Amino acid sequence: MLERYSIQPPQDQRARINQAYRMDELTIISELLDKAALDNRQLAAIRDQATSLVEQVRAGRKKSTGIDSFLTEYSLSSDEGIALMCLAEALLRVPDNETIDSLIKDKLTSADWQAHRGQSDSFFVNATTWALMLTGKVLTPERADGVLSKALFKLINRSGESVVRKAVDKAMRIMSKQFVTGRTIQEALSRAKKKEAKGYRYSYDMLGEAALTAVDAERYFVAYQKAIEAIGRSVDPKSNVYQRPGISIKLSALHPRYQEAHRARVLEELSPKLLQLAQLAKKYDIAMTIDAEESERLELSLDVIERVFRDDSLHGWHGFGMAVQSYQKRGFYLLDWIADLARSKQRRIMVRLIKGAYWDSEIKKTQMQGLSEYPVFTRKAFTDVSFQACAKKLLTMTDAIYPQFATHNAYSVAMILNLVGNYRDFEFQCLHGMGNELYEQIVPANRLGIPCRIYAPVGSHEDLLPYLVRRLLENGANSSFVNRIVDEKAPISSLVEDPVSKANHLLSKINQNIPLPASIFLPERKNSRGFDFTNREEVADLQQQYMAMDLSRWQAKPLLAGREGGEVDRSVTSPQNFAHPIGRVSQATLEDVDWALNQAQLGFSRWSQTVVSERTALIERFAELLEENRAELLALTCFEAGKTWTDGVAEIREAIDFCRYYCMLAENQMAKPKRLHGYTGELNELSLHPRGVIACISPWNFPLAIFTGQVIAALVTGNCVVAKPAEQTSIVATFAVQLMHKAGIPTQVVQLLPGTGETVGAALVADQRVKGVIFTGSTQTAALINQTLATRGGEIIPLIAETGGQNAMIVDSSALLEQVTVDAMTSAFGSAGQRCSALRVLFVQEEVYPRMLELIKGAMAELKIGDPQWLSTDVGPVIDAEALSGLRAHVQTMQQEHEIIYQCKLSEECNNGYFMPPTAIAINNMSALKKEVFGPVLHVIKYKRKDLDDVIKQINSTGYGLTLGIHSRINETVEYIRKRAHAGNCYVNRNMIGAVVGLQPFGGEGLSGTGPKAGGPHYLLRLCHERTYTVDTTAAGGNASLMSIPEGY
Repeated sequence: MLERYSIQPPQDQRARINQAYRMDELTIISELLDKAALDNRQLAAIRDQATSLVEQVRAGRKKSTGIDSFLTEYSLSSDEGIALMCLAEALLRVPDNETIDSLIKDKLTSADWQAHRGQSDSFFVNATTWALMLTGKVLTPERADGVLSKALFKLINRSGESVVRKAVDKAMRIMSKQFVTGRTIQEALSRAKKKEAKGYRYSYDMLGEAALTAVDAERYFVAYQKAIEAIGRSVDPKSNVYQRPGISIKLSALHPRYQEAHRARVLEELSPKLLQLAQLAKKYDIAMTIDAEESERLELSLDVIERVFRDDSLHGWHGFGMAVQSYQKRGFYLLDWIADLARSKQRRIMVRLIKGAYWDSEIKKTQMQGLSEYPVFTRKAFTDVSFQACAKKLLTMTDAIYPQFATHNAYSVAMILNLVGNYRDFEFQCLHGMGNELYEQIVPANRLGIPCRIYAPVGSHEDLLPYLVRRLLENGANSSFVNRIVDEKAPISSLVEDPVSKANHLLSKINQNIPLPASIFLPERKNSRGFDFTNREEVADLQQQYMAMDLSRWQAKPLLAGREGGEVDRSVTSPQNFAHPIGRVSQATLEDVDWALNQAQLGFSRWSQTVVSERTALIERFAELLEENRAELLALTCFEAGKTWTDGVAEIREAIDFCRYYCMLAENQMAKPKRLHGYTGELNELSLHPRGVIACISPWNFPLAIFTGQVIAALVTGNCVVAKPAEQTSIVATFAVQLMHKAGIPTQVVQLLPGTGETVGAALVADQRVKGVIFTGSTQTAALINQTLATRGGEIIPLIAETGGQNAMIVDSSALLEQVTVDAMTSAFGSAGQRCSALRVLFVQEEVYPRMLELIKGAMAELKIGDPQWLSTDVGPVIDAEALSGLRAHVQTMQQEHEIIYQCKLSEECNNGYFMPPTAIAINNMSALKKEVFGPVLHVIKYKRKDLDDVIKQINSTGYGLTLGIHSRINETVEYIRKRAHAGNCYVNRNMIGAVVGLQPFGGEGLSGTGPKAGGPHYLLRLCHERTYTVDTTAAGGNASLMSIPEGY
């Protein structure tokens, strides 16, 4: 399982690197503090030189172009700074004027530009502020001062939207130019000459993010080739590799699946391409540096780098380089591996030591994935310590490494200068447009004459956007040195602090600013634990566990109190391989149903009287058992339900989250009555009480998570449960109930009845001993259950039904289409499209429709469909033959009148399973869809901006109301859609699946369900009786509490 080969854990230096991946922060920073320490004489000298540098920078900034001042004035702590970042991120890629106008108005009119007027010493900043303030008033004349002003601005507004648009577009392009060296490599080379004459060097970065398609990857490859040729032809033949300009390469731009799960494919396809580029760089003897990526890609990058660097064709070339992120916990240990690699081939490697550019996303991803620790440091001071420790180590490795210190921090520069003394075989590095005043004190021959290489982005303004946002986030934040060094209000003493001393004072506060992922929901509850499939040691250990397991003899059967149940069992096979038996299922009989209901009634009295804290303790223990048995549960969900590994982990985590969240709710809502305050002399309380026996009928698409959520909600409220799982996934349910019993939940309190809906489900719903029904499944079945409950006689009981959805995503022309592509692929084809929340219809504004189709086709071509037991699989099987037949029939019908945009190809391994190729179909209107299509089929509709109301009407007219996705950078558009569309869960600028318990309570309206939302604060109430208790406290002789109020109180 996992891989087709035996996974080997990292060895030697790679093992040490991996140990530091998510090492606890106190341990690793304590070690680095020792490595980074300097003596008092050094510290004093560094502080003096850093102070001098800051003073010179502040004096020189008034003569600058003003970009540093601009970032200071419009920091990300202000609404204006955020508005500018949002505008810069989106404006230059929007193709149509109407959307541009809306975007400008949305971002500029909500900010208080007047507050910044005249606040800066920079003419550039003040001039920009006046322009933005005027623009904001033009777009919102009601905010202008005075009658004449209002009249004038209304006149301009009527006639001048194009003027405003052109002005703002020009302003954004001017600002973008501060970050981009040139639109083409030729333009960049030409622009660089002026600074090169001063002693600066360049490393050119061909702008572009991770490739999503093979076409994009090839385009980036050709761009790198041409850039190397152009740079190579421009060099001074008398210079050496260190003096010459070089190029920076982003590996994820060269391969559309640059992920650990696709390691084998990446090594086979990407390594030759990177070698080609390296050979070309060697031909011209220029440097080629591999840029740093997100932390989960480091091991893969090292594999590719080692394979290419060891190639004999590169013998004698000292221009191969790589970036090392000191904000990663692995940075310090990575240097040893690099030095060993260099020495093994007797060639130096250039090492660009940086702090890191993905910090915020690293933190959020780790929290969302529930991993043990962060891969990066959580405090800036700790990153500074790591940078200093790495710098010291690098300078002991100069036989193997050419050091390149990338920083805009005056203290870091002073620290490096102190460490190197008279040694000069190194360089500084900075970003184009940043740190100009700082390095003017370092680079010129009449200063220190130490070179600084400028990291110089090259490309169109459209390609700049993601890079620009990263730079604004890094340098516009209040904690940024670039921001603070030009902020006169920041005392110089705070900018020249020793990071070691500062970090020592923070050791007792680790994770107080940013809690560990396990603690982010505390004190209410603990977060569920995820699994890191990019940690090869953990994956190798998991594979070893499976080698010791029997993965073909699982058994599902009725789990009854007091006796065995079931009839002749049947064999169960896997949906990905119907020739592979995985176990057997024994189905419940009608006698088993009757027995279970009787036992549940007998058990109700005691369980309902069990105090809430005892019930929650047993359920918390069950949650622990789910985590302890994660490996087997992952295998079960894979083989019985066709789940991929990431889907399996998410399923187990959701089940655990349900347990802990509902326990927390029950403690808050049921442990004691709620006192209702009113007039004096009376006690009023409201309390919640269990109803009785609850029937839980769960689906196959989330055989553990939804099953657990239903059962635990009923149990924690004091009800007894008789559960009927889906026929297709009875083994998962059996395993879960066995764990519940193992946790100490009595057998009378929770019983399992595997079987058909027609037999077991119908009998449960019709029986008056059942006091409530929780159901997840089709709308049609929910309607039948509702009808049965209404006609069976006896008391009226609650039905909680969560059903399907005809879910849409609306994409306007301000959206980032690459992000839309990733989110659409995940939402439409994740879990083989077998989610209630899955994306079924993608609405795309006509101006961006052609590019959107290109991206969809290219991204779909990269999907790996196959057996989900392999980590490389993106899309597994659908659940059974009936599901596959229905999906094929739908596509066959649709293609008679509609265009098939793209349909994935299936490999031979799919012949033995129920595999439906992901398919995208162009349609004109949602009315073409007569029912929910539950599988990997995406329908795409082109719409005009003026027809947005019709789009919303189409969505609402389906009668469903489950999930809705919106991709837009215009807040007004988002709010307009959100207020009018009928959807239980609305997701903006992200995917639209994977609702998190307690954060995104899940459930729809209309044909999509009854509510209340699963994983939400109101869910348990539906499973309880409410009882009011009123006592006249004056009846026993007067209102003592009223009479005893002291005078003057």
